[in-house]
Amino acid sequence: MKKTILLIPFLVSAILSFAQNEKPDSVAIVKDSIVLDNTARLMKQFEQERFEDSIKRMTLLKEIENLRGSASNREREKLLIKLKESEQQDSIKKLAQTQQLQKLKATAKGFPVVPFGDTLFTIYTKLGSFSPKDRAAAVSNKIAKVYDNYSFETDSIIINKSEASAEIIYRDIIVMSVNELEALWFDKDPVTLANEYRIIIIEAIQKEKKSNSVLNIALRILAIVSILFGIYIAIRLINRLFKKINKRLIQLKDSALKGIQFRGYQFLDSHRELQVILFVTNIFRLLIIVLALYIALPLLFSVFPWTRGIAETLIGWVTTPLKRVFGGLVRYLPNLFTILVITAVTHYSVKFLKFIAGEIESGALTLPGFYPDWAKPTLNIVKFLTYAFSFIIIFPYLPGSQSPIFQGVSVFVGILFSLGSSSAISNAVAGLVITYMRPFKVGDRIKIGDLSGDVIAKSLLVTRIRTIKNENITIPNSSILSGHTINYTTSAKENGLILHTGVTIGYDAPWKQVHELLIKAALATKGIMQDENHKPFVLQTSLDDFYVAYQINAFTDQSNHMAGIYSELHQNIQDFFNEGGVEILSPHYRSARDGNMTTIPTDYLPKDYQAPSFNVTMKKSSDDTK
Repeated sequence: MKKTILLIPFLVSAILSFAQNEKPDSVAIVKDSIVLDNTARLMKQFEQERFEDSIKRMTLLKEIENLRGSASNREREKLLIKLKESEQQDSIKKLAQTQQLQKLKATAKGFPVVPFGDTLFTIYTKLGSFSPKDRAAAVSNKIAKVYDNYSFETDSIIINKSEASAEIIYRDIIVMSVNELEALWFDKDPVTLANEYRIIIIEAIQKEKKSNSVLNIALRILAIVSILFGIYIAIRLINRLFKKINKRLIQLKDSALKGIQFRGYQFLDSHRELQVILFVTNIFRLLIIVLALYIALPLLFSVFPWTRGIAETLIGWVTTPLKRVFGGLVRYLPNLFTILVITAVTHYSVKFLKFIAGEIESGALTLPGFYPDWAKPTLNIVKFLTYAFSFIIIFPYLPGSQSPIFQGVSVFVGILFSLGSSSAISNAVAGLVITYMRPFKVGDRIKIGDLSGDVIAKSLLVTRIRTIKNENITIPNSSILSGHTINYTTSAKENGLILHTGVTIGYDAPWKQVHELLIKAALATKGIMQDENHKPFVLQTSLDDFYVAYQINAFTDQSNHMAGIYSELHQNIQDFFNEGGVEILSPHYRSARDGNMTTIPTDYLPKDYQAPSFNVTMKKSSDDTK
């Protein structure tokens, strides 16, 4: 699976390269054929116009010669003016035709004649049904056939001129034909162009025969042996050099290699670090050997003429990508500088925003209606928008951004992201709403649903609270926004948080005494506020059949210690009521009040107290029993 994922970038790159650079051969062939047809048609048209213009000039000259006598001087002057105008028009027309022909030549594709590996000349025009490519292949084969003749003589290659063309002939072999159309392509006559081709062919055959002599072959074999021996020596020297380097590294293991650590975590000890270094040096050694072989192979193939094409191909495999990469980098420099400028502006803009947010958060800078705890989340939002805007500006300057494949992949990734992150986006939106609603902040004691605890972290997606049992609970922000939240800390320090608990006392106990005992119990509890503005108070919440329900209300500014305060308050209520001789009928007791045993613990009773001897009925009852 991992290998498949790693192959994805390469597949996308290959698809982009294919989509941008590859063209079907059939399209290229049709395009070249159209260019050749247009060129041939235009050249024939030019030749026809030249022929017609020459006929007109000859007619005018003949008319001028036939004029005699003084009376015809005026007519002769008119004809001379007309002849001059015709020559001027011909020169203008010829210049326009030449420019138009040069445009067609720039787009036309020629095919080289390569009988011995090197290009002798290039063919651009058709001959009958033969395309330029077919003509170039046929001429190459015939020149090679002439070369194979051991009794070759340079004088045997002659020019045979016919009405429409000039032919290069070797004995009974017609090497090639040069017609008027081809001669017109080079702005020459057929015989002149054929003579140039004849000289080129003779020189190429003589050079090839000389290079393939026995002495030259022996020298080339010796050169190949020398190159192979040089490669062997170079590989031996490279291996010996790296062997010494490895020995030196092993010797420096204990002194120079200390391992790799980061913030106390040791990634590699000295032994593993040495193994990694040795592995890297071995890879580097192999790369150097491969590079040496790659450099030597073109030298080997360039020794013999018939293998020089392979050498050029091997060199082209390296030079062509390097030229493309270098050319692409040079062409991309303006876009690169644009991206760098946009990145620098974005970077310093974000730094300025961080400074402003820090000043607001610390209270050094105040904005009306803007709370300090809004500074950090607002900074995150503005940072995200700034980076998104800068990316939108940079995107058109990225390489390949205009490719349909690249755009399609971008849309596909966007759809996947939108479909897979709907819940995350809803939580993020809820986090933003909660931030600016300010229902709580870090450190507050809150209650969300049935969960109570202190807020320990607040993020864009979730809120984390710690309960009084030290349980860390993560709640999605969307759940918080859809429910209700109780904050115990918001007004605890300013107004005081009211803690309340209830007791039920029988009707036989005076309510004033009960109020006094409850207030004393509250004032004796640690964490209860005791100033004049926050005095405890009692509420009688109900008068039931068997008891009166009392509720003690006390202020505290320590909302994070509610559980401990409640526990101590309940203990104090029990102690003060027992000392005051008041029974707490919670849970409810049902008993016949005929002198039976009191519910007050014996520790709080007088020493001379004697329990009555009659029977007592006492049991715990539910609220609906009464």
